[in-house]
Amino acid sequence: MTVEVPESVSERLGRIRDAMQSRHIDAIVVLSSDPHLSEYLPEHWQFRQWLSGFHGSAGTLVITATFAGLWVDSRYWEQADQQLQASPITPMYAGMPEVVAPIQWVANHLQAGQTVWSDFSVLPYKTYQEWEGVLTPHGIHLRGEESWMGALWADRPALPAASVYAHEPPHACRTIAENVQAVRKAMAEQQAQWHVLSSLDDIAWLLNLRGSDIPYNPVFLAYVLLGEQSITLFVDAHKLSTELTAHLTQQGVVLRGYDDVYPAISALPTDSCVLIDGARTTQAMRQQLQPRRIVDTLNPSQLLKACKTDAELAHVRATMVKDGVALCEFFAWFEAAIASETITELTVDEKLTAARARQAGFVSPSFGTIAAFNANGAMPHYSATPEQHAVIEGNGLLLIDSGGQYLGGTTDITRVIPVGTVSVEQQQDFTRVLQGMIALSQAHFPVGTPGVALDAIARLPLWRHGLDFGHGTGHGVGYFMNVHEGPQSISPRVPTPAHVGLQAGMITSNEPGLYRPGQWGVRIENLVAAIPASTSAFGEFLKFETLTLCPIDTRCIVLDALSIAEKQWLNAYHARVYRKLQPHVDGAALAWLQERTQAI
Repeated sequence: MTVEVPESVSERLGRIRDAMQSRHIDAIVVLSSDPHLSEYLPEHWQFRQWLSGFHGSAGTLVITATFAGLWVDSRYWEQADQQLQASPITPMYAGMPEVVAPIQWVANHLQAGQTVWSDFSVLPYKTYQEWEGVLTPHGIHLRGEESWMGALWADRPALPAASVYAHEPPHACRTIAENVQAVRKAMAEQQAQWHVLSSLDDIAWLLNLRGSDIPYNPVFLAYVLLGEQSITLFVDAHKLSTELTAHLTQQGVVLRGYDDVYPAISALPTDSCVLIDGARTTQAMRQQLQPRRIVDTLNPSQLLKACKTDAELAHVRATMVKDGVALCEFFAWFEAAIASETITELTVDEKLTAARARQAGFVSPSFGTIAAFNANGAMPHYSATPEQHAVIEGNGLLLIDSGGQYLGGTTDITRVIPVGTVSVEQQQDFTRVLQGMIALSQAHFPVGTPGVALDAIARLPLWRHGLDFGHGTGHGVGYFMNVHEGPQSISPRVPTPAHVGLQAGMITSNEPGLYRPGQWGVRIENLVAAIPASTSAFGEFLKFETLTLCPIDTRCIVLDALSIAEKQWLNAYHARVYRKLQPHVDGAALAWLQERTQAI
């Protein structure tokens, strides 16, 4: 009996380079992307992971005849060091002053007349335009029409085929007709007769549908072509029940096969105007639309679904109670069990997911749980595996970043708790991160303020001590949708134009952090909703309502370092957490809640 030896990264790179040479390609750029430009990819499109052996959710791989490099941002630097340690691929630390962007590296290392290839079916149109701007002055050609890499992946997973289902009242607070009417109004303002949607969250929101084709995100593979009088959904018919098919037909939705989208787009009248979002539409799709007039702007549904209605916010608040109850049950178990049981990072994920699953309306985790003890906590996107994980024992900090998808909302929370004895340095780091989180929680700002203008508020307590963190302070969160969802964000590096400034109803995370490689990490995260604060001669102002309901561990705080106002905020938050959760917990969970919400 012969045992098949897994193909090495070096062998895969060799086959890729042979294919490049036969096609007269001098460099390729492999993105972490799919035709819908999703954050989390189905296995079918995990080319970068398959080629590189790096399992982080983001990264860009560049391959030439003599070089292979993987660009990763600061969230993944330490993970890339570990996973590429014995690899022929060089980690490239995006964000370091000496590390240029991947396409600039290509421009610097290729000669005029040479060719770089990247798959246009997964390349955002906006990115294509940027790359052309970099490469053209150097005389370097950009190709990508032919998708040839799939043929080299012998055991490539099939496309996901999970069922699609309706998101129904009372949790679905807007009808399909209302959603479509709102998008068509925006189309009319742009004088567009057609609108092409590739982004799965926009499609799911528009038609009040959900699925499970993408890990953690309740969406499904599909395209939509929205006209002034028609709606066409391109989806695998096997995913739809007879009842759902009848329901969609009754709503005026025409159903066609998933692979029919390009022929349908190509058949649109050539004198028509089509609205697309170049950041959420691939270059391959853009080519299908030529020579029609294109309006390239933010998908109208992005803003519409980002601004939650009062009814949706009410469901989110109720969902936060359920999530808080699950967290109370988990932490009560953890603190009792840690003294007598062997608990690993994997155990944390298992027990926490089980606690959420006991709550009504729970569907799935909203992302892979990050349970990271001590040094593992220094990797913001660490993921424990059966092959590599830590036992939680001794002294230190345990960071837990987790969330749930519920019919009435999406949750995302990070807490850091002490194990054994924590050091003064760990307490100082925790306190400074907490001060940043409190400062942003208390912000008041004009309607339309870009998130980049708020980011520094959360960093000031860290900057005072020469400290910082590499990721953004906050990301948008969907309504039973993607846990990372725009168009808003709170980040120093994401320019936020006026049309995605913060508006009432937007939910974002508030999660400053601090990471000491090889030692520990601290991140404290609540979800907050922008709500009306006041109106004056200077305009309308917003403030943040904290939605998340879970105690922040006061054992990690240097109490003397907190101001009176900071102590008042924390005590008021804990009083509210207790008031909201106490009626829904009992026994050990209630005792834990009482102890952890004591005023300081």
